[in-house]
Amino acid sequence: MQETTLSGDASVSPHAFSPYGRWLFAACRWLALLGGAVFLLLVAMSMVSIVGRKLFSAPVPGDVEILQMAAAFASASFFAYCHLNGGDVKVDFFTARASAKTVHRLDALGSGLVGLFGSVVTWRALEGALSIRTAGETSMILGWPLWMAQILMVPGFVLLALAGFYMAALHLRRSAVATAGVSA
Repeated sequence: MQETTLSGDASVSPHAFSPYGRWLFAACRWLALLGGAVFLLLVAMSMVSIVGRKLFSAPVPGDVEILQMAAAFASASFFAYCHLNGGDVKVDFFTARASAKTVHRLDALGSGLVGLFGSVVTWRALEGALSIRTAGETSMILGWPLWMAQILMVPGFVLLALAGFYMAALHLRRSAVATAGVSA
């Protein structure tokens, strides 16, 4: 007889990670904290620029360019940490009554797709940055090289790919354990 839980709970706590998983989790956490700090600095810069523009007709030069470039890096820095924490969006309506084995297998598939997506985005962001570098494109007001802003997104996407593949392997292992634990 197969065990089926009503919740189909197949969540994985970061405390259950292997040493590699704990290292990956720590790296993702630090990058997410750095991204959060960048967003806080962007908020402060925007406030200074808005107040300067309204009161003194002196905004921060290139504030929109800085915001766009830094926000791209900061946004890319959160994805991997979110995935390792199980914080990405899941529609569990269809799996609410599924066994843990089934949920782990579906989560493995989803995480594998996240890893694949992270790999493709890493490749394209890197290619785009190198292309922009070759073209010598710069921002309009500040004259900053645009490739630097784009290449700063690459570490976040690399970690996303690693996190996706790690979680896929972890869910497959959990699926095997759930299969072995089911009595016939």
